[in-house]
Amino acid sequence: MKHRGIPAPLVDAGLVLVSLLDAWAHIDVATPVATGWALLAAVALILRRRLPLVTYVLTLPTALISDAVFATVIALYTLSSLSRHRVLLAACALAYTVADFMPWPWSSLQADELDQTDNLLHLTYTLATAAAPVFLGQLVQARRDLSLRLAEISEAREQERLLSAQSILAQERAGLAREMHDVVSHQVSLIAVQAGALQVSSRDEETREAAATIRRLSVQTLDELRHMVSVLRASGSRPTELTPQPSLADLQRLVENSGIETELKADLPEDLPPTVQRAVYRTVQEALTNVRKHAPGAKATVCIHHRDSAIHTTITNDAPKRPVLSLPSAQHGLVGLRQRAELLGGTVTSGPTADGGYKLHLRLPI
Repeated sequence: MKHRGIPAPLVDAGLVLVSLLDAWAHIDVATPVATGWALLAAVALILRRRLPLVTYVLTLPTALISDAVFATVIALYTLSSLSRHRVLLAACALAYTVADFMPWPWSSLQADELDQTDNLLHLTYTLATAAAPVFLGQLVQARRDLSLRLAEISEAREQERLLSAQSILAQERAGLAREMHDVVSHQVSLIAVQAGALQVSSRDEETREAAATIRRLSVQTLDELRHMVSVLRASGSRPTELTPQPSLADLQRLVENSGIETELKADLPEDLPPTVQRAVYRTVQEALTNVRKHAPGAKATVCIHHRDSAIHTTITNDAPKRPVLSLPSAQHGLVGLRQRAELLGGTVTSGPTADGGYKLHLRLPI
């Protein structure tokens, strides 16, 4: 029973206190066995978050030999809120029902008592008492899973929005780079050629010097234009500035900030081409984003190695540990990865694995 804003140790201390009060109200101190089990059940509630099944087992005898059932109900609720094993929960609820319904000692039970209406009402009440914490615990567990999924959906949508903005910006920069390369660079080249021709053909010294200056400045401008075109074609990671593109040196930070339990294995040669490094980085980034969206709670493994004159990047994840919700998606991620790989002469393959997970493999020649 964790309440928002109340520290967990304080909640557990309160439950132990209420359990002791329940034992004091229902158990005669003259019965040491019942008193001892009640005290053990109250103290065992401290372990309910870390060892819910053990806590339930320790509290069950109290429900059998006395009417102090608060600790047992709390332990059953905690187990239900933390466990997904429904058969185990049904067995625990049935065990509580038997323990609370049967008299103690069992030798005092008489056969004709089973036909009495009071016993039928008592059994119905006990079943309801056992089912209530189980259903409540499962409801709390479903609510907790839903909250996690909503947070993941919000994060995934924000990531998709950023990726979409970056994609649009990259397209605009690519168009600008083409214009600069096809139009501006061509015209500046003509200026340099004409200035060179004037420098050679003119007999006037001042004219030749002016033409040489124009030609030199034109060549410098062409070099700067080529650099700007390469920057525009390579940039796109940030909407506001022309920062360097990510490389393999940034993979560790990407994995650490992905929010997924991920193992990174990399064995690569030095001085890989920047385009190859960016393609590997973007592939790992997209794959981890898909794991976070479509396989909540799954573990991922990223393996990058050099073999047969190519870089092989494999991202695998196991089966999701939490329920998977249908998320909105433009379905462009894998298509973009394949297009990027094809431009570099590589391939991208993907598909489910035998254990219910997913595998994505990128091969890029170098």
